[in-house]
Amino acid sequence: MSDPSLRWRPLREPDLTAASAVAALVHPDYPEDDAVMAERLHLCPEGCFALAAGDALLGYAVGHPWQARTVPALDTLLGALPDPAGAWCIHDVALLPEARGRGAAAEIVGLMLREAARRSLPETVLVAVGDAAGFWHRHGFRPIPAPPPPGYGTGATLMVRGLAAGA
Repeated sequence: MSDPSLRWRPLREPDLTAASAVAALVHPDYPEDDAVMAERLHLCPEGCFALAAGDALLGYAVGHPWQARTVPALDTLLGALPDPAGAWCIHDVALLPEARGRGAAAEIVGLMLREAARRSLPETVLVAVGDAAGFWHRHGFRPIPAPPPPGYGTGATLMVRGLAAGA
């Protein structure tokens, strides 16, 4: 990462309150119950990260195995992860404004893609909300010609990146 004062580390249960506060600030139009992030952490701790600056949590990212070319509905408990999975799902990346532009977003994309590769999953899927599609496109993601599940808002784009570089 270009800013050594920031570092991605594993998200832990004591971080959930701070992560929920970040979510409320960064994604006010896409609210999820706190139980959703807690469940993702329980089901796939290796896909959950906290962006730390000292003791402060400035962002988080949540990913997990999922089905190919789709994502779970917003604000939905999963119960279990698919086995076998067809893709790695980047469920959420949220950075407070003071953490943006410092290399953290690009670094977490790399961490997520490495986890997908470690699991030999052929693709990574996500929903780009707001104006984020350009960011994801620069990282090799391409639109899927299918609508995302309900709740992601107008203009949301379902996107995929193949393991090699782009789907």
